[in-house]
Amino acid sequence: MDGRFESFTGLINKIAKSIRKIKTEEMSDFGIKSSHVSCVYYLYKQGDLTAGELCSFCDEDKASISRSVDFLQTNGYLEHENNGKKTYNKKLILTEKGKQLGEVISKKIDVVLSEVGSFMSSEERIVFYKTLSKISFELENITKNYGDK
Repeated sequence: MDGRFESFTGLINKIAKSIRKIKTEEMSDFGIKSSHVSCVYYLYKQGDLTAGELCSFCDEDKASISRSVDFLQTNGYLEHENNGKKTYNKKLILTEKGKQLGEVISKKIDVVLSEVGSFMSSEERIVFYKTLSKISFELENITKNYGDK
């Protein structure tokens, strides 16, 4: 046994757990949860998006995005465009409060990424993300037919 499974899954789980913890701790002053950070971030970076588009960007299911959108809307961070479409197809728009939070989140992400990547050269970073993307793609291909059984 070479321990690749244990190393791979253990490291991926530790990374995911650390990211959730950073999101939670960094955003505690704003009263938002880890699950809300990505929604605000992508709306801030990409501009107005529908809930469906947010699902794709955040790689979350409809229910999770719906809960986040409801929370963010209730707390004044975003609003829906008013165009008569179904809620899921309406553009989500950050309010001024949401834009301010998006700026804070974006800056905090830049700091964390800078800190995390400080030991890598830009060439190493390119190889790392390329490899990680390939792993993600291959794992996604393996799982595509699992629901069809």
